[in-house]
Amino acid sequence: MSHEARDLRGLSDDVKASWQRFLDVFEPLRPELYRYCRYLTQSPWDAEDLVQDTMARGFVTLGMLFHELPNPRAWLFRVASNLWIDRARRRRIERDALAEPAAERAAPGHALDGRAPREAAGTLVAHLSPQERAAVVLKDVFDLSLEEVAESLSTSVGAVKAALHRGRGKLAAPDADEPRAPAPGALDAFCAAFNARDLPALTSLLLDSSITEIVGVVTEYGREPPADPRTGSFVGTLAPITTTDAGGVDAHHLVGYLGGPPRCEVREHRGERVLLFWFDHDTGPAVRTVWTVETDDDRLSHIRNYFFTPDVIAEVCRELGVPFRTNGYRYWVYGQP
Repeated sequence: MSHEARDLRGLSDDVKASWQRFLDVFEPLRPELYRYCRYLTQSPWDAEDLVQDTMARGFVTLGMLFHELPNPRAWLFRVASNLWIDRARRRRIERDALAEPAAERAAPGHALDGRAPREAAGTLVAHLSPQERAAVVLKDVFDLSLEEVAESLSTSVGAVKAALHRGRGKLAAPDADEPRAPAPGALDAFCAAFNARDLPALTSLLLDSSITEIVGVVTEYGREPPADPRTGSFVGTLAPITTTDAGGVDAHHLVGYLGGPPRCEVREHRGERVLLFWFDHDTGPAVRTVWTVETDDDRLSHIRNYFFTPDVIAEVCRELGVPFRTNGYRYWVYGQP
């Protein structure tokens, strides 16, 4: 092994240890961060994406700070707010740049009616600026002080007051999300192969350019990594949930779990077909993970496994009216539960 390779391996180990420590410290804030992101994005999937990006950006930003954080909660909201406001503005610019000339000549606000993309949260773009929306949510939903809202949005108390006044006057119910539409045949074929424990059939459904994620934990590219007998996500999902010294799910999350692999089922949630994975427990079967799938014709192009996102699992399963268990936010184990 070269000197550079040894240095890179050591650096990778150091970064992983620091990342895990960061998540351990900020884990108590995760449910509230998810709730904040959920209000901003109006979607559980987009909310979790924003949570993951916020944690990653916060980790990098923390490494460049030369002072202590007096209010970690407000700081984390600030990171999320900045990310989301930047995205909302970019989407509005992109939409305006692609608008037809006729739309540009329409009356003010006309081009926005019913046309805002799903990610821009409907009436947020049509009626509120990103900063107004964030200010209203932080103050009226999370009951932050004006000073904390100002800190979270990197602005002044006076600007917050103005944004609250404008936002409260314009806020309206968001438009319905546009449903995603993965090919039904591909999902049905995936479930059939999964329930038959047919790993080659599962990987054959993936595009060569596919992306498979365990959200917040690992990303795999192509067909081969999910089937890796040591680290593959498909192999792990087909196996019983375990806790070992090397990692896994903390034992207190597995009370009542009877072992054995899960059963896959297709369900519709808010107009979108998703995958539920049922595990056996002493009180009966319960869902422990939810997957979303994007397809390209009859192949799977992007899989997101929400196993380590308890907030998403809880929200989706409650809306579907199905029993569920959650697995915590982490795949490693710190000490004994």
